[in-house]
Amino acid sequence: MNTSSSSHDRALVLGGGGSTGNAWLIGVIAGLFEAGVDVTGADLLVGTSAGATAAAQVAGAAPADLYAQALTSVPARPPAPPAPDGRPTGVQRVQAVIDASTDMDDMRRRMSASALELDAASDGAWSDRWRSVVAARLPVQEWPQRRILITAVDARTAEPVVFDRDSGVAIAEAVAASTSSGRPFRIGDERYIDGGYRVNAENADLAAGYERVLVLSPFNGRSLAPASWGTHLAAQVEALRASGSRVEVVGPESEELHGENAMDASLRPAAARAGHARGIAVAPSVAARWS
Repeated sequence: MNTSSSSHDRALVLGGGGSTGNAWLIGVIAGLFEAGVDVTGADLLVGTSAGATAAAQVAGAAPADLYAQALTSVPARPPAPPAPDGRPTGVQRVQAVIDASTDMDDMRRRMSASALELDAASDGAWSDRWRSVVAARLPVQEWPQRRILITAVDARTAEPVVFDRDSGVAIAEAVAASTSSGRPFRIGDERYIDGGYRVNAENADLAAGYERVLVLSPFNGRSLAPASWGTHLAAQVEALRASGSRVEVVGPESEELHGENAMDASLRPAAARAGHARGIAVAPSVAARWS
């Protein structure tokens, strides 16, 4: 299969989805590769949260090697800083913020304010531990020459952030920021929260201008935010297609390993195998649009 492309031709968008989502992404990419479709040579890689880790991984190691690693256990995520006043953490906390928000900008402001409250009660040790865990997962510690965009949100301004090799931030720190969930990740004097709060878990809008776009979405484009906000993946895909991009979206056949189970590292091998099978299954349709 022909995998050649121009310099502004193909974009690979890797969505968030927790620990199992990362394993699923690696599995899909490995399955595609095994079936003769190499998507790792995309002109642009967009990574959000778990997809940020995957983007940095596929830019520095072979799909088969990454898949083999995904079939094994990974270091546990460091415990989260406690929420002030015993408030809920995790999905419940995010949903409560969304329910109180009027739109995505308001939601980012509220999530950022919550993160800064956590930061004020923290000694910063979690950031150091998380940076070490993330760095250990990356095959290389330098930004590759190819274009990689890693998303996050600046907790001080509540504004979206996109890191790249010219941002002056190490790739491990960029990935750690993008995967921080609602926790305050420290880079110098700055504080960041998860890239999934930029717009959604995929941030496919960053692939605008690319002729062919492949979106791998562990959450199948689902979002906790209401559809009326216009931030769902479907809206971004529609906009990309309206601008002339050929877009393919691939999600898991079953959501059993995702959603509430997304942070269960013990499910990573199963998620990787499911992704691998999915990659092989969708290879013909992906090749038709990618080649």
